[in-house]
Amino acid sequence: MCRWAAYRGDPLYLEELVSSPAHSLIEQSHCATRAKTATNGDGFGIAWYGDRPEPGRYRDILPAWSDCNLKSLARQIRSPLFLAHVRAATGGGTRRDNCHPFTHGTWSFMHNGQISGFERLRRPMEAMLDDELFNARGGTTDSELMFLLALQFGLREAPVAAMAEMIGVIEDLAESVIGSILLRFTAAFSDGSTLYAIRYATDRKAPTLYASPVSAGYCLVSEPLNDDVDAWAEIPDGSAVTVGKDGIDVADFRPEKRSAAKPQRVAIPA
Repeated sequence: MCRWAAYRGDPLYLEELVSSPAHSLIEQSHCATRAKTATNGDGFGIAWYGDRPEPGRYRDILPAWSDCNLKSLARQIRSPLFLAHVRAATGGGTRRDNCHPFTHGTWSFMHNGQISGFERLRRPMEAMLDDELFNARGGTTDSELMFLLALQFGLREAPVAAMAEMIGVIEDLAESVIGSILLRFTAAFSDGSTLYAIRYATDRKAPTLYASPVSAGYCLVSEPLNDDVDAWAEIPDGSAVTVGKDGIDVADFRPEKRSAAKPQRVAIPA
């Protein structure tokens, strides 16, 4: 399982989450305490928003603890909204285009979790994408494909509803193709204005998610960045988190079920 951290609020140096805290994301890359695997050394990535609508991004296949460029960038980049991720691969090779966060237009996305039996579901899932989104796929992970499917289902217009439809479609598809479904999904995503996160699993064992106020904003993390237990609230399984200009909101989250036994491609008009 991977580890990640995200922030939205007044501009903050990335190092305040990525490298400076006692249990920073870089520390978690080789010594995670609330994950099945303590080491998350299969690459890393950061996506941050600045003066342009599209996020900047830096990814590499090196372990986060061994990349001096990451520490240098985190010390210099100041952003009001950013996502950072260290990877423990459960599928897909260790290559740059499999490292999170994934981006498309103004959107960024990172994920911790997996789809059981993904190799049997991958082809029909890809068939649901229109040509633009299919051609935007650079890697081989289930995470990137779920992000693109959410875009297909209306992420730009209704972010949480699009994620609910995406997960519901995958559940229906897995039940049809495999006869069962095991999906674990704790993800953060943003359009550069609002930060969203979802914690959900079909077996009620979703990867962990915590929230805490940081400076003049909020931080969402896979595990706390320090030992101040009272400062971090665990987000319940089956929740959608929204962090915007008015603060943080946590609501119930459930997939939107609909039949996906016969997925249809969507054509883009010429």
